[in-house]
Amino acid sequence: MQLIIGNKNYSSWSLRGWLAVKASGLPFEEVVIPLRRDDTKTRILAFSPSGKVPCLIEHGLAIWDSLAIAEYLAEVMPSLWPQDASARALARSVSAEMHSGFQALRSQMPMNIRGRFPEHPVSPEVAQDIQRIEAIWNDCRNHFSSGGRYLFGAYSIADMMFAPVCLRFETYGVKLAGLAGNYLQTMLAHPDLLEWTTAARAETDHIPDFEPKQP
Repeated sequence: MQLIIGNKNYSSWSLRGWLAVKASGLPFEEVVIPLRRDDTKTRILAFSPSGKVPCLIEHGLAIWDSLAIAEYLAEVMPSLWPQDASARALARSVSAEMHSGFQALRSQMPMNIRGRFPEHPVSPEVAQDIQRIEAIWNDCRNHFSSGGRYLFGAYSIADMMFAPVCLRFETYGVKLAGLAGNYLQTMLAHPDLLEWTTAARAETDHIPDFEPKQP
């Protein structure tokens, strides 16, 4: 099995797919294709029909998009989703919301693990995104965590989908209190996320497109 990803410092979608493969416990080869280079698109297209990362290759089958990769792996390891049906439905709902929403946060606070921008101004649109994420985290922790440390008790795909947000909050100095704040610290200390961030900090590529955008 191969997982095609972009720069670890910048590629939030690659991180989600990588976390899912790591959590599955299945052996895989990691193929890193640096982003924003002249040959980036051509190199990715050799693996991914969409021309985007991440892309999982197994037995000649290409699965692209991080949520599709996670669902594919959950067919082999159902424990990647919560086992309770109601919790699993909500986990899929918040994962889908993260997958398709929060555009202001994505554009104005791009993932940049090596960066630290605590004074970056927060636009009203980004503030709304942060408030919504905080509400999701508090609601999941209040109603579905069953005393566990993650959104649905045990570490799941839902946590993987929000992992890049946790790193953005660290980069831009976003502080949260209560259950949401505790969850943020739990995620930042997860061994798989620490492994990714260590590798990201060792990279040397600098891509200006991933500097913070002014609101």
